[in-house]
Amino acid sequence: MAITTVRQGALLGSKLRALRKRNGLTLDELSARCVHVDPAIAPSVSYLSMLETGKRTPSPQVLTMIAGVFGKSPAWFLDGTVDAPSTAATSTFDDTAFEPAFLFSPAMLRHALPELLVQTGTSGQNFAQLLIRVWQETQQNDFPEIERAAEAAGGRQMPLSLEALTGICARHGLDIRWVDDDRRRLNRGLARARFEPPGTILASGRLRSHEERLKYELAFFLGHKLLHNGDGAISAARVDLATDAGNGTPAAPGLGARDALHAWREFECSFFAGALLCPRAPFRQLLVRESHRVAIHRRLGVGPAVVMRRMTAVSPYRHWHFFDGYPPGYLRTVYRGNGIPLPWGNLSVVPDPCPHWAVFRLLREPAAARASQVKPKSQLSVMLDGDSMRLYCCHSLLTRDAADATRVLSVGIDLAPALAAQGLDATQLTAGIWDACQRRGGARPVDEEAAAGIRTVAHVLRIDWVAEALEAPAQIICPRSAACPRGRRCELRTTD
Repeated sequence: MAITTVRQGALLGSKLRALRKRNGLTLDELSARCVHVDPAIAPSVSYLSMLETGKRTPSPQVLTMIAGVFGKSPAWFLDGTVDAPSTAATSTFDDTAFEPAFLFSPAMLRHALPELLVQTGTSGQNFAQLLIRVWQETQQNDFPEIERAAEAAGGRQMPLSLEALTGICARHGLDIRWVDDDRRRLNRGLARARFEPPGTILASGRLRSHEERLKYELAFFLGHKLLHNGDGAISAARVDLATDAGNGTPAAPGLGARDALHAWREFECSFFAGALLCPRAPFRQLLVRESHRVAIHRRLGVGPAVVMRRMTAVSPYRHWHFFDGYPPGYLRTVYRGNGIPLPWGNLSVVPDPCPHWAVFRLLREPAAARASQVKPKSQLSVMLDGDSMRLYCCHSLLTRDAADATRVLSVGIDLAPALAAQGLDATQLTAGIWDACQRRGGARPVDEEAAAGIRTVAHVLRIDWVAEALEAPAQIICPRSAACPRGRRCELRTTD
């Protein structure tokens, strides 16, 4: 069988690796299977590894053998055939090959990425944060080593008082020094606390009247002391958007030497702070008892963002998302454990996001200037994602951060896996809601049969705000309003 693979096999290595992993085979196991077919020409483990990395091209005989193991034709591995990516909810991080593996070698990326960031105006800090966000999502927010470090430091105390927290800091050699700051600088983006190695936290005097934020920042820098020996290689914890959202001097584009290090440590310390203030086992039990109500943050003496973010990490149900949004359309924090498509990015503000996302509805509230007067909102949303329809429920809260900037916190779940777990046809139920919404211009109350299934899910998961979302019409949402799927396109209307 004559096949010229040298010019047609640029994708071969990436496709072989993806196919092998989808079938749950190691390199050893694949090599052994080839030995069973023909030991004389069977590829070794090292040779298979070189095939996958694009360092070798197989002979027609070896390619035919490998193809036979997977029940494929040899031509499938060549460049003319590329599988369409899966649209299943669990395939957020699709491993289907689209480019030759050698293009993504470390050497190539080291040369290409800095130039790409400079050309797009992307700061190294933002790029590093994006990479870490994707890592969080692939790990489904499960970082047991950080959890254990936090539990060892705090002894699973919950709630953890400010007095107890300062005592823990003192036991680990941390000294808290109070400094004065200028209110005008504060509104422009003054860091509320910073770390001075080897063991001093310089805290703004204004934090004395913001106990929730003070506890978080002490926990954050305690994490730095315990996880990184307090070496000082970390950015100051920030409560503002000045350098990120364009309200101040933006960070220079390009990849700096310490961007990835600082971004990774900021993530680790932030995760540690949440685990210290809301330890996994007692916090999970509290969520079940209180039906995942965000208002429990007051009882714990932490901010609502800490409670929402910890939900995504401790819940046995893994299909969560979390947004921390600021006007006009900037995401400071994103977690997409359920793969929900974004209405905008965290590297730039999208000019035409769908206005029917709950975060935008709250940001458009006339009372946005008085965030405490706007009640939290729960919303059912149905979205067309490729060829499939997705059903989400979110709970959103309009609030203000420590720099007095308006922000919307939103936590939500993908309902499809939970509906399927109850023996319900999630695809049919979601399609029914979609069709009903389309007939009413994009929004309609959920019919009783579908509502009964959603109430069952709310009861089993112990999430009251899922059932509360049924009190309002379900909404068709989309990532970009220019491609609005509603019968009456939302980009042409200013009201619902």
